[in-house]
Amino acid sequence: MGLLHRVVLAVAAVIVLVFAVPAPASAHGTLGMSVPAGGATVNTPLNDVELFFTEKVPDNAYFAITAPTGGRVDNGWEHSSPRPLDKPVTEYFMEGGRFEPRQYTTGFPARVRVAHLPATGEYRIDYQSRASDGDDVHGTVTFKYAGPVTPAPAGWTPPTGQAGPALSGTATPVAAGSAAALPAAAIPVTPVPAAPVEGGANWLGWLGGIAVALTAAAGVSLWRRRTSAGSGPPRRTVARGAAARSGTPAAGAAKAGAAKAGAAKAGAAGETPARRTVALAPIAFGAVVVALIGGYALGRTTAAASQRPPAAAPVPAAPAAAQDMTGHQHGVGGGVATVEAGGTTVSSGGYTLQPVRRSQPAGRTVDYAFRIVGANQQPATRFAAVHDKPLHLVVAGRDLGGFQHLHPAMSPDGLWTVPLTLPRAGAYRIFADFTVATVGGATTPLVLGVDHHVPGDAAETELPAAADRAEAGPFTVTMEGTPQVGVTVPTSFRVVRSGAPGPAVLERYLGAYGHLVVLREGDLGYVHVHPDPELADGAIRFNVSAPGAGRYRAFLEFQIEGQVHRAEFTLDLT
Repeated sequence: MGLLHRVVLAVAAVIVLVFAVPAPASAHGTLGMSVPAGGATVNTPLNDVELFFTEKVPDNAYFAITAPTGGRVDNGWEHSSPRPLDKPVTEYFMEGGRFEPRQYTTGFPARVRVAHLPATGEYRIDYQSRASDGDDVHGTVTFKYAGPVTPAPAGWTPPTGQAGPALSGTATPVAAGSAAALPAAAIPVTPVPAAPVEGGANWLGWLGGIAVALTAAAGVSLWRRRTSAGSGPPRRTVARGAAARSGTPAAGAAKAGAAKAGAAKAGAAGETPARRTVALAPIAFGAVVVALIGGYALGRTTAAASQRPPAAAPVPAAPAAAQDMTGHQHGVGGGVATVEAGGTTVSSGGYTLQPVRRSQPAGRTVDYAFRIVGANQQPATRFAAVHDKPLHLVVAGRDLGGFQHLHPAMSPDGLWTVPLTLPRAGAYRIFADFTVATVGGATTPLVLGVDHHVPGDAAETELPAAADRAEAGPFTVTMEGTPQVGVTVPTSFRVVRSGAPGPAVLERYLGAYGHLVVLREGDLGYVHVHPDPELADGAIRFNVSAPGAGRYRAFLEFQIEGQVHRAEFTLDLT
């Protein structure tokens, strides 16, 4: 085998050894498991599939289920309650110049509804999301279905939407002055490019190292050829086998003697004898290894430089018009808050709450029905799940009594229904708290409100005085922190069992440890405050801002031992 061949093989072997060992991945928010599992065979009809990620996917995540026939059969998706993963997932993060493992044992599911199962065979679940660190998360899970065919719901049409611009990286910046006309959640945002995966190969460095290695190999080969050419004709070593080919020892000896004589004659003529051959393969191999190590060092240096975070671009503040329509607060404690109360109008953001009925008898249960109608006069049917539900219906009397938090169901034609019982006469306000999802994947959170009436003599009731302690069944709830007008203030609620020491064991309800709805006296302005994802020293903590001066009624819901309880507080901010 020639020297060049040996060098090329050595280079190939080192490259295989280097690149066959994958670098640890640093992106998180990855898929931990699925139900059904990837590659599984399902024999009975299913209504949904669940994908469990190592962190909660954003509300604009994209999911699609494709049947063996090629058509889509997904019917929207929603968040579901976290649960332990079947097997822990280990992800790696670059810390202090080296990879450190982190293990995830909890899965955050996205439940994708299945409209129907039109055929047996392989179904494909495609997902696309973005992790909290900006990394793209996408992939495919397949399963086989061998059960009976199921029909599509009446009026259902296969979805055609694709991943939105925020996931695909094609968002268009908003022109100056045009953002004020858009809802807060619909303002296009130019996506921040995902940071390079830490620890991955830096290809410029590696290609430079390989180029150096191949150049060194070519140089060694050229030098070897020139050395051979300059030393005259190569010597032929034939003495050992000459005797055997000639048939007699004498003939072999004669040819050997002739060879020696020829060598002596060449020396007399001034010719340089052939140089002694040097074993160059080890030297070439060592040069290749040094070049690859240099390429690796260069790659690590440039990768470290590229991992420095870019200067943060200024984030435009959402316009007040957009904030007025949301009625939601996600603020961080200590900041100035400009979120206004929602639910004071029946129409907002191009959508209208249209109830089928506006009154009902006292004490009788009726099916309260309504639609969310868009600007095209058609019922909206695409909603993003927030706190595990696509729509939350809140009912309260004009005197801020009789609070109810309900979760209606939607038919394929966009009609929502829920059983509703109002025990006493009077005027009520019904709030629909939801997030509309467009075909392109954009979401718009809205709170719409409509009046409802129960005929009869309504007894007047006074709003209870402000207090920082309330009873909720067998539990006592204490409020820590005082909300202020226009400023976000951390406010905690500590739950203890009445007459028992220590905090009660809180459970997640609708994806969180607590839910807080605040209604303003007078116009019943609605604010839904989202809690911190985890308990703070055993308490449920919210970041609350009062939209304006006045008196408010705060309704805190929490769950213990599978049962939901409610504590009510009056806030006097006059």
